[in-house]
Amino acid sequence: MKHMIEVDENKCIGYGLCKRDCPTANIKLEDKKAKIITMECLYCGHCEAICPKNAIILTGFDEKSEQYNEQVRLNPKELMDAIKTRRSIRNFKNKEIPKEIIEDIIEAGRFAPTGKNAQNVSFIVLEKDKKRFEKIAVSLFKKITKILKPFSKEVSRVKIDEDFFFKKAPAIILIVSKDKVNGSLAAENMAFMAEAYGLGVLFSGFFAMAVNNSRKLRKELGLKRKDRAVTALVLGYANVKYHRTTFKEPAKVRRF
Repeated sequence: MKHMIEVDENKCIGYGLCKRDCPTANIKLEDKKAKIITMECLYCGHCEAICPKNAIILTGFDEKSEQYNEQVRLNPKELMDAIKTRRSIRNFKNKEIPKEIIEDIIEAGRFAPTGKNAQNVSFIVLEKDKKRFEKIAVSLFKKITKILKPFSKEVSRVKIDEDFFFKKAPAIILIVSKDKVNGSLAAENMAFMAEAYGLGVLFSGFFAMAVNNSRKLRKELGLKRKDRAVTALVLGYANVKYHRTTFKEPAKVRRF
């Protein structure tokens, strides 16, 4: 459906907040009423969100905007604790993830910011058929590591078994985008949502690498020529418990 921006002149009182906030300067004021200059727009929705009178509406979308009378804020201490205690999980319980939770995780990715509001991130969920894709990736990596082992001690210690990528997790979400930054932003949102539901998360860059270098995997997953696998979220209920944070090197910061 084609997107449009509509201004209800009966509601508009000419505050000009929409004009000042528009990132592409696509709104002007005439006779104290907001006017859309062109429909060639980012459709970021800032104008609709900022209008206190709900005078601007973006049409052609499957949903309506939600009203929030107070700004939603996270507790800084709780957020920092969540960041510090997050661990990559490689040991999962044999327990399925409810469909509703998977949908909420994808929703968190859908609402991640994208450059120029491109919204060019898509998601592939692997559940029942995940072993078929993992088997293809394992076969590819065994060939690669066989070549690299003589040159790397780290590679020589790695065991590429049938569970190398997914660790017997019940669900995997592959994040696909032409833009690596946009895909990464979505993945981080999704990881936070997954952990809010009590799930463990592993970012599998290895599986994304396998997808991007395997014609067979790309074909089986239905990827287009310019599509790139950014990362894969390996999801499940952790079968391991951590009791403290880990060490990180001091932040390298320069100020001018």
